[in-house]
Amino acid sequence: MRTDPEGHGPVRFGPPLPDDGLPVLPEPAAVLAAAASRSGPEPVGGGPALLDAARGYGERRGLPAAPGRTALAPGAPALLTALTAAIDGDVLVPRPCAAWWAPYARLLGRPVFHVPTPAESGGVPDPYALLETVRRMRAEGRDPRLLVLSVADDPTATVAPPELLHETLEAAAGEGLHLISDETWRDTLHDPHGTVLLSPAEMLPDRVTVVTDLAGALLPPGWPAAVARFPAGEEGGALHARVLDVLTALDARVAAPVAAAAGYALSEPEPVTARVAAAVRVHARVAAAAYRAVVAAGALARPPQCGRHLYVDLSPLAPALAAHGVGDAQELEDLLTGRLGMPVAGGHRFGDDLESPRVRLCTAPLLGDTPEERAECLEADEPEELPPVGRALNRVTSVLDDLRDDARRWESSR
Repeated sequence: MRTDPEGHGPVRFGPPLPDDGLPVLPEPAAVLAAAASRSGPEPVGGGPALLDAARGYGERRGLPAAPGRTALAPGAPALLTALTAAIDGDVLVPRPCAAWWAPYARLLGRPVFHVPTPAESGGVPDPYALLETVRRMRAEGRDPRLLVLSVADDPTATVAPPELLHETLEAAAGEGLHLISDETWRDTLHDPHGTVLLSPAEMLPDRVTVVTDLAGALLPPGWPAAVARFPAGEEGGALHARVLDVLTALDARVAAPVAAAAGYALSEPEPVTARVAAAVRVHARVAAAAYRAVVAAGALARPPQCGRHLYVDLSPLAPALAAHGVGDAQELEDLLTGRLGMPVAGGHRFGDDLESPRVRLCTAPLLGDTPEERAECLEADEPEELPPVGRALNRVTSVLDDLRDDARRWESSR
């Protein structure tokens, strides 16, 4: 089995954040274009107008920030790199976790320790597994100091229930860990009225730094901008200062035109909120249809609750996969990417075992091949029924059904 196949490196070839696949909203595009002539740089950490917009965004979500406790950078990876550099000690993450979390710690020479998640959701470690992992690390002379988690999760598309979050945070606080809560997907809940999402910062306001990449809901991924909200108090102030030092050393500034568009989006005018709601509805319906196809074919997945993706376990189809020469997640990634004609990321990209046949499927490639087809999804009551989307979903169904039928034939021949 391959652990580092040529041309499939874990960083340069890692999967990006799931795109929304939709045309750029005209209003923020106009704001960006109007600011394109600005020659002066945005200050490191964001200028006053951008910081005010970011604080307002947090306050509307019950996460007010004290003065001097907010910073912006060109994307969440820059913020996570700066935070990891600013906090000494070893890093813990859930298994699986977002593909971009671990590389930045390793880039800084920090080992990353994965902690299993419970069966019902991803993004937040099981509290007992967390305590055991910390105990083992300290017995081996390690120094666990930082836990990264996400309540609304990539890759599993689940939302951790409040009771699990409370138990995990209680365990983390008892062990003296600082927490980074990646809340990139919090505004993409498929059923916002039926899903309870609590930020760890609401439970542990003095120990949690919140990071939100605006590519999750507010901006196209080609306009990189992300917000960090630091805890109040002396510790939060010192961490904010150290992060600004790192961002300054990297010259990690939000580009001035992007800063203008980000400030507009963070203020959440009606065109932005309407587009966010429409995009969430489209991806929720298409993700639900893809989930039904996956389960009907005999594969396993948790029902998607957020984001633009779902996480699929093809273990029940292992006999058919073996017959196709698939023995690990990288080979499964190669097979499905070729058969589906769209990028499919193997579970090993997200810290899962290479031997486990899991993949993340994104919904944006299912919305059509042209900007016009994708734009039509925003107006449709049932976007999954549009011909381009229906053809893409049928392709997913056909590929998985073929694997299911191959598995049945293999079993019956034994």
